[in-house]
Amino acid sequence: MGFLRTVLQKLYIAWVLFVFTFFMILYLPGILLPFLFGEKYGTISYQFLKLWSWTFSKLNFIPYEIKGKENIHPGKSYVYISNHTSYLDIPGVCLTVPTQIRPLAKKELKKIPVFGWIANNATIIVDRSSNESRRKSMDHLKDVLKRGISILIFPEGTQNRSNEPLQPFFDGAFRIAIETQQPVLPMVILGAGKLMPPKKFTIKPGKIKIVVLNEIPTEGLKLSDLPTLKEKVISVMKHEIKLY
Repeated sequence: MGFLRTVLQKLYIAWVLFVFTFFMILYLPGILLPFLFGEKYGTISYQFLKLWSWTFSKLNFIPYEIKGKENIHPGKSYVYISNHTSYLDIPGVCLTVPTQIRPLAKKELKKIPVFGWIANNATIIVDRSSNESRRKSMDHLKDVLKRGISILIFPEGTQNRSNEPLQPFFDGAFRIAIETQQPVLPMVILGAGKLMPPKKFTIKPGKIKIVVLNEIPTEGLKLSDLPTLKEKVISVMKHEIKLY
């Protein structure tokens, strides 16, 4: 029985890799080409990313249950803040957010075959070992917000490998929200880490739940209010995680 389970697990992993790669290549022109004509055409690219995410979800038997989408107003730009437990978070975010966004992404994503090309165009890459790279990335995110495009930041900085519901948050996302006076929209991803744990080459089918919480306004806030804003976001996210 154990041998059969191992074989089925390996076959499933091979299937997931096939689906990931084949459909990423199939949709690649629709994802990359619009970016060549300017940032305003990014909406087309994100529709193809949504299509890829939907295909990935359906064919791999990893459904995403999304709650709270009514809290997203398509005409507004947000600083989306999410916990991060797995690579499976990314398709879920694409299926949740109705408009194009610019995630802050670590440079390691550029090393993933095919997907690295997309990350280089659809995200804002940061080298976390370089203070200059971090500063330029934050400035770029501010410019994106000014153009009415939402941004996404995982404030934990990396996938959560601890036993705590959340790792400590960095200040960057909250600084940007206050300096641009854009609302923070927290979301919580639940169950992804169990299906594809960080640092492990394994994956299994199962349901992932994404909850979009109420937006938190930043109008009138100053940088001195940053600790209070951060603590408020952490509090509502931890509360939702503990309900799971």
